Amino acid sequence: MNKLTAYVRDSYKELVQKVTWPSFEQLTQSTMIVLGATLVITAMVWVMDFASNNALKFIYSLFKG
Repeated sequence: MNKLTAYVRDSYKELVQKVTWPSFEQLTQSTMIVLGATLVITAMVWVMDFASNNALKFIYSLFKG
């Protein structure tokens, strides 16, 4: 039990004294970058899905007869 208490105490001390937390502006900027990247990647996946779907439909229509 002594090791667990020491671990919790040291973890708390590290989080309070040693960790550098981002400012609100840095956090907002990072969030906007992640959201922008997510939208771009989502759009790219949608375009690839749309193109491959239409290409497969075309290929299947060639063999349909």
